[in-house]
Amino acid sequence: MKMHGLCRFLTIQICLALAWLVPAKAQEKVDVALVLAVDVSRSMSYEELRIQRQGYAAAIASPEVLRAIGQGVYGRIGVTFFEWAGNSHFAQIIDWTIIETAADAKAVAAKLLEGSSVGARRTSISGAIEAGAYLIDEVPFQAERHVIDISGDGPNNQGLPVTEARDMAVAKGIIINGLPLMTRGGFGSQYNIDDLDEYYRRCVIGGPGSFVLPVNDWPQFPEAVRRKLVLEIGNYAAEPKLWRAQITFSKPYDCLIGEKIRQQRQWQFDDFDR
Repeated sequence: MKMHGLCRFLTIQICLALAWLVPAKAQEKVDVALVLAVDVSRSMSYEELRIQRQGYAAAIASPEVLRAIGQGVYGRIGVTFFEWAGNSHFAQIIDWTIIETAADAKAVAAKLLEGSSVGARRTSISGAIEAGAYLIDEVPFQAERHVIDISGDGPNNQGLPVTEARDMAVAKGIIINGLPLMTRGGFGSQYNIDDLDEYYRRCVIGGPGSFVLPVNDWPQFPEAVRRKLVLEIGNYAAEPKLWRAQITFSKPYDCLIGEKIRQQRQWQFDDFDR
């Protein structure tokens, strides 16, 4: 596995993890290489961070997801999972791993449940997209599709403008899907916006068939993650009601809203800034 380019971008913590984890078999073919990028900024409470880990673990090992994997051309997918906040906080929890059997899925789920998430300041969706693109550059097997799955509860407020990171990833053939969390809580909720689903639709997602699947309340989270994974693994174009990137918009949207909110409020909330 090539390490140098990735280690120039990601933290020492991730690079050390990559050094000892056993990589997937080189040149093995999978239906999709899926990067799960999960927001752990301070806008989320400890309980919400726990719900995220448990929700992803349950979804990955669910019969619905396993069925979707089995229906693919190769019957296997590649997955990596990392948590992100500001553009200097990235913690890779699962290295590139092939999921083909129920035992594979349960092993990934167990790894997710071993520890707890560590929150950090700021929200850099652009940094998460860049990290996901680097991980896809390092993927150790052949994939029919490359997907970055971004979940988060606020707009970008640090790093590159999110549209620049999105466009660079899409130019590489990467699909970006979004799971906006339309929730409130944590120390930094003053940075949230009411139309986060629209923000993700306009500013974050991209690529053929890309979509947004909003979560309006935390009890919806586990089912939303299951549904999203099934769509990404299988026939993700089968639900026309999902908000997709190909729609032409009649009105402009301010994709720098997160940066502007941070500038306006930083002086007042600096101690709790996410």
